[in-house]
Amino acid sequence: MTVSRRDIFGWLMFDWATQPVFTLVTTFIFAPYFAGRFMEDGVAGQAYWGYATATAGILIAILSPVLGSIADITGRRKPWIASFSALLIVGASLLWFSAPLAPQGSHTTAILLVLAAYVLVTIGAEFATVFTNAMMPDLVPPERLGRLSGTGWAIGYAGGLVSLIIMLGFLVASPETGTTLLGMVPLFGLDPAAAEGTRATGPLTALWYLVFVLPLFLFTPDSAKRQSISFAKAARQGIVDLITRIKQAQQDKPLFLFLLAHMLYVDGLIALFAFGGIYAQSVFGWDTTRLGLFGIFLTITGVAGALIGGRLNDRLGSIAVIKGSIIILIVASIAILSVEQSVILYVVPVSTSIAELSYYLIGGVIGAAAGPLQSASRTYLAEITQPHERTGAYGLYAMVGKVTSFSGPLAVGILTALSQSQRIGISALIVFLLAGFVVLGLAARSRAQM
Repeated sequence: MTVSRRDIFGWLMFDWATQPVFTLVTTFIFAPYFAGRFMEDGVAGQAYWGYATATAGILIAILSPVLGSIADITGRRKPWIASFSALLIVGASLLWFSAPLAPQGSHTTAILLVLAAYVLVTIGAEFATVFTNAMMPDLVPPERLGRLSGTGWAIGYAGGLVSLIIMLGFLVASPETGTTLLGMVPLFGLDPAAAEGTRATGPLTALWYLVFVLPLFLFTPDSAKRQSISFAKAARQGIVDLITRIKQAQQDKPLFLFLLAHMLYVDGLIALFAFGGIYAQSVFGWDTTRLGLFGIFLTITGVAGALIGGRLNDRLGSIAVIKGSIIILIVASIAILSVEQSVILYVVPVSTSIAELSYYLIGGVIGAAAGPLQSASRTYLAEITQPHERTGAYGLYAMVGKVTSFSGPLAVGILTALSQSQRIGISALIVFLLAGFVVLGLAARSRAQM
């Protein structure tokens, strides 16, 4: 099959389309808003957010490999992407109904609605990504997979950057001044007192995705239809294929160890991004605008890191890039947890402005390392699987990345409760990164011996 630049462009635009889910909703804008202003009780908000993340992770872990196997049998991927895109759009739109809760009353219905919407967004984005990732090997030869993957991450980060600028410059206003970062009155008459600018994160994410995912459907070719069978029969065969694939993975020691390592370091990465904004808000009292600016800086470094990482991937290999990224994340995580309002490196007293600058710079390093880590990981999986089984393999990959995704946030929550220290609680993520690095080394050594 001949693939044009327009076909590749359509695929790359998927990362641009989905990035606001992760930039605006799960990291810098909506998650801190939910844990802080929406719930008012930050501890309870953080706990509820963790429960919702765990729920989505469990559903993805159970279903993604089965659905991937079904797609391998039938050959088509776009119908699945379209179905889960609809979930993403509906869930994101519902986030608008997250007006700050009044101090009295439990408001259980409102809380459950917002959390259910967040689960829908997460499921839609993650499942759509499973099927889109599986299209990669059909677009470029193996020696260009690293560059394609890295370019996709970079474009995604750029999309996150633009969406953050739109939010902060035109929609989110300070409750004190009533104006946005650009000194404007919020568009559409959004009321800062009711957090309407922040709540618009959801509808903006939905509209953004709807517009920018269209090139994927219009330009990028889908795989040819292989079999015409009922969903029930395909599901049964998908489950059989999944069981077979798990058994094969267990017999393939390098693959099994890589999937285990990926599960561990992704748990650490999920916790790092889930709580990074919340921790900054707690330490420095940053509002939505300050958190958004922090997100813009991390996104810029993420674009650079993804572009450089993709080229290093083609030159040095996926494993080398993954190892290097994990090392950087471990060191940067230790460093960023050393920062408090007037302290850096745990014991060095500084002014608050210096502490904030240090947090910014270390966060930038984290942003630069996260893109290559994820890009090289999905590239490596494409390198070690056969074309006819890649969708199912990416489903298995998503499963091991999500099956324990609740464990990182849960470990942070438990350790925070026991120590009564957010810094000590978040340090749990370093253990996951370290464990992933050790197991990855074992996987690389095992493959080298084959």
